[in-house]
Amino acid sequence: MTHAINQNPLFYQTSADLPLVNRAEGIYIWDESGKQYIDGCSGAVVCNIGHNDKTVLTAINDQARSSFFTYRTQFNNRPAFELAQNLVKHSAAHLNRVFYVSGGSEAVESAIKLCRSYYISKGESSRYLFISRSPSYHGSTLGALSLTSYAPLEIPYRPLFKSWPKIPAPYCYRCKYQMTYPSCGLACAHALEQVIEEQGPENVAAFVTEPIGGASSGALVPPEDYFAVIRNICDRYGVMLIFDEVMTGFGRTGRLFAYEHWNVSVDIVALSKGMASGYYPLGAIMTREDIVQNVLSSGGFPHGHTYAGNPMACAVGVAVLKRIIEDRLSENAKVMGDRLMRGLARLAEKYPIIGQVRGKGLLTALEFVQDRESKRPFPTKLQVNNLITANAFDNGLIIYPRRPINGLSGDHVLIAPPLIIKANEVDEMLQRLDAALAETTADLQKAS
Repeated sequence: MTHAINQNPLFYQTSADLPLVNRAEGIYIWDESGKQYIDGCSGAVVCNIGHNDKTVLTAINDQARSSFFTYRTQFNNRPAFELAQNLVKHSAAHLNRVFYVSGGSEAVESAIKLCRSYYISKGESSRYLFISRSPSYHGSTLGALSLTSYAPLEIPYRPLFKSWPKIPAPYCYRCKYQMTYPSCGLACAHALEQVIEEQGPENVAAFVTEPIGGASSGALVPPEDYFAVIRNICDRYGVMLIFDEVMTGFGRTGRLFAYEHWNVSVDIVALSKGMASGYYPLGAIMTREDIVQNVLSSGGFPHGHTYAGNPMACAVGVAVLKRIIEDRLSENAKVMGDRLMRGLARLAEKYPIIGQVRGKGLLTALEFVQDRESKRPFPTKLQVNNLITANAFDNGLIIYPRRPINGLSGDHVLIAPPLIIKANEVDEMLQRLDAALAETTADLQKAS
């Protein structure tokens, strides 16, 4: 029996009709009509070393002659060993154990389960609560989603998971307390202590946070002393500090890992995205030796994923990390990020709809407002974030839209090109963004 087949049987989040990709090279992508785009957001802030990197393709071909897959309980493999050794070598000294997964949501799930297993192994099984921030994004699986605070993504599924306590993100542009840094005394950081006390310190396992806010809050960089306060509170109550570096890791913010900006000691780090730069699904968590030994000596870690640590993924990871380190792409992200931020600031002077430019390295964002003085957002029905994204796309520039006020209102776009970008390419990207902003401003004037 044969069945009628839809013209496009695929479905994802929406029914949008998208062009078919033909090829990609460096920071550029071409569709099947021949139109060229600048990948101004590295896909979903993934493609840190750009597209069609020859060293990665060589690593894939070499590994294909050996094996694509072995199961972690049956064999170890050399790429997994080599990648783990290189990760440890280039990470904070205390982060010396690696557990592989296939993506960011899995990494966050693994981090919270390892934390829980650790407290059980220590006889502190009452510690089960995880505190995170609002807004935030930690993944789409149910455990990671329970840490997320981005209403459109989590509200439909709240009956399926336990929603953990949240504290305000350090969103100085829209301070929840209507105060100004530094006179605020970092109230948003000290809120962690209040929540720990309210929940009972003996019940709290960890505080889970993005070091720099990603898609949910748009490259939200905390005040310089924010994490010193957070770390002190965690130490005082015996609570773990877990960093979700899925988006910020592997050179994106101008350092190999974002925790280096503040020299903050974290207990577990979740990694993915730039770890394999889009060439293969790969993620990991890194943690301390004592955490691992406590868990393993108490019966093992009852958790894992089928594709974890497979040789092809790890071979790609080795090649990507080597490229980032040897070609000093973290340093390039800082230099090009500074150039990009200066260009975005010039565009903000030109277009009053830009309320704030923010970011670090090549993780940057524009937040749009109807009125700069009051910071009043545009009406949600105008979908300004999607409008600017569509206009940018028409001009051959791909950017990443979201809503910073817990996903319900406000408009921002992420601008996060591959770390290999050159000065002339930054300028070209800004020219295309300039054209898109001009069109968007005109569109909004017509709508008013």
